[in-house]
Amino acid sequence: MARPCQTLLLLVAIVMLVPRSVHAWSSRKVVREFQDIPENYVYVQQALWFAMKEYNKASKDKHNFRVMEILKSQEQVTDSLEYYIKVKIARTMCKKISGENENCLFQHDPQMQKMVICTFIVASKPWKFELTMLKQQCHDI
Repeated sequence: MARPCQTLLLLVAIVMLVPRSVHAWSSRKVVREFQDIPENYVYVQQALWFAMKEYNKASKDKHNFRVMEILKSQEQVTDSLEYYIKVKIARTMCKKISGENENCLFQHDPQMQKMVICTFIVASKPWKFELTMLKQQCHDI
């Protein structure tokens, strides 16, 4: 009689633990906090390319913006690789309709010049070819 009771108790204990472990798999656990990394690191460059593409797509400005200077670059490891990138960007002479951005010159006309400091956090899963914008915060300077 004791044997079926022990088996039942073991089964109940397992059932009680299963939902907790499933929940842990779906939550975002930080494996390594943000740490400084070189700005020329390939995944930083990829995350920055994606962030600027998203910024220009969302911007109501008629001109594209391009990175002038990378002020800070960091990486954090969770279920993905997360990149914190702080940059100074500026309006270019290329209009959005041209589709060009990388080879555009910065505005020379003082009336058209505009500079912005942006902080982007981009999640990257290079093994799945996925990039996701987690945070975008910008302000004019």
